[in-house]
Amino acid sequence: MTTAVETINLGKRYRAAWALRHCSLALPAGRIAALIGPNGAGKSTLLNLAVGLLPPTEGEVRVFGSARADDPAILGRIGFVAQDRPLYRGFTVTEMLRFGAALNPRWDDDLARTRLGRLNIPIGRKIHKLSSGQQSQVALVLALAKRPELIVLDEPVATLDPLARREFLQTLMDATVSDGLTVLLSSHLVGELERVCDYLILLNAAQVQYAGDMDAFAAGHRLLVGPRIGTEDLARIGDVIQSTHTDRQSSLLVKTNGHAYDPRWDVRDPGFEEIVLAYLARRGTETEVTR
Repeated sequence: MTTAVETINLGKRYRAAWALRHCSLALPAGRIAALIGPNGAGKSTLLNLAVGLLPPTEGEVRVFGSARADDPAILGRIGFVAQDRPLYRGFTVTEMLRFGAALNPRWDDDLARTRLGRLNIPIGRKIHKLSSGQQSQVALVLALAKRPELIVLDEPVATLDPLARREFLQTLMDATVSDGLTVLLSSHLVGELERVCDYLILLNAAQVQYAGDMDAFAAGHRLLVGPRIGTEDLARIGDVIQSTHTDRQSSLLVKTNGHAYDPRWDVRDPGFEEIVLAYLARRGTETEVTR
């Protein structure tokens, strides 16, 4: 199995605060990975480390086996769309295409113009005259026209309306299928990520809580609803991710671990978003990495 991005005990510190710590994961090539975490969890830091924009404080990040993410040979294999859509607002779309062609030896101008035409984006218009959704599409097309093997996107749809989000993600999916890309995509929109991604990386409190197959993550949890239990009974159940209680009832989100649960419990399948939010609500520093 080829690994697109691997981190080994990776950490980044800004003065006294760690933005990322003890981060170890391996993203297989060809997967579409959702990077999910609350604000301040270290998502943007991880992405910037992966594309060589930041040096690590400790540990190592490898892209396609190379520890030099800032190596031009590796950078040519990576497409990056930053959170603020770094486009020259005074340029026309055509001028942005020329700029991209001048900087990237593998530039595919036909691909860029075909995709922009399919999206009905006027290439003679200045960037600042385009809508937010059109600007995001232009940024994505510029990244794809590099003909990368890995594309990294930092909150690319955060400011878009639902229709623009869907169009953006459809463009990304079409490119992924046709070109066999590996995608690493961060977003707070858990429902959208569930629809398009097949690999999950959960970050919280600057550490990895889960990295692995998205279907296995969803299938590996159950919601138990039953009579109110105390702290000692809760400890005996084990692998409880989240517990809520009323005067008469307890609801427990648990990792499946082969336990035969008390027949008094009603065992349900929780939704993907419900599981993710339970992990993000935790304040502990336990790390689980699944490959």
